[in-house]
Amino acid sequence: MDIATVVGIVCAFALVLTAIVIGGDIVLFFDVPSMMIVLGGTFGATLINYPLPEVLRVLKVVKNAFFHQGYTVHGLISSFVSLAGVARREGILALENSIGDMRDDFMKKGLQLSVDGLEPNSIREILGTEIISIQERHKLGSEIFTTLGTFAPALGMIGTLIGLVQMLKTMDDPSSIGPAMAVALLTTFYGAILANLFCLPVAGKLKTRSNQEVMMKELMTEGIIAIAKGDNPRIIEQKLNAYLPLELRESSFR
Repeated sequence: MDIATVVGIVCAFALVLTAIVIGGDIVLFFDVPSMMIVLGGTFGATLINYPLPEVLRVLKVVKNAFFHQGYTVHGLISSFVSLAGVARREGILALENSIGDMRDDFMKKGLQLSVDGLEPNSIREILGTEIISIQERHKLGSEIFTTLGTFAPALGMIGTLIGLVQMLKTMDDPSSIGPAMAVALLTTFYGAILANLFCLPVAGKLKTRSNQEVMMKELMTEGIIAIAKGDNPRIIEQKLNAYLPLELRESSFR
C-alpha cells in the first residue's frame, strides 16, 4: 500500500473537518441537494466525455495510486545479474525454470521470448509495443481523474447559480432564504473539495506511478535484450545502472 497517498488524503480531509468543527456545527456543511448537484453532475458529465467501459476500466488503474507492488530497481538489477550468470553458465534455456516464479508478467513474457530464441530486435519491438499500451492505459486513468477534477468546481458554480436564483425568487419569504443560500455556497465548497483534495491529487499520483512503471519496464527490456545477446553479467549491471543517478548505483561485483 502507498502510505503517502492514504496519509495525504486522510490528513487533508481530517484537517478540513477539524477546522469546520472548531468553527461551528459540522451538520451545517451537509446538504443533500448540493451533493446531488456536484457528485451526480460531475459523474454524469464525465460519462458524456468518455465511454462507459473506459470509465469503469479506470477503477482498475486507480488502485495504482493506493497499492503499489513490484520490484525495487536494485532488486531488479540484481535479478538480471543472477539470470545472466545462469544463462552464461548453463545456456539461455536454463532460464525457463526461473520464469514461473516471477511476479511480473512483462518480465515473464520478455524472458520467454528470449528462451524461445527470438531475435533481440524482435523482442525489443514486441516489448516496446507493450510499454506503449501500458502508457496509454495509465494516461487514460489520469485523464479521467483530471476531467473529474475539472468538472467538479464547474458543477459547484452551477449549484451556486441555482441557489442564488432560488433565493432571489423567494426574497419575500425569509424562511426559504437559508436553504437556498446553503445550496449556493455548499455546492461550490463540495466542488472545490472533490477536485483539490481527491481527483487532481489522484491524477497526479497516477502520472507519477506511470512514469515509474515505464522506467522499470524499459530497464527490464534492456536487461532481457542483454541476456538474449549473451552479454556478460558485469556488463548488464553497468547497462542497467545507467538508469539510476550516480549516488544510487550499486554493484554486485567487488
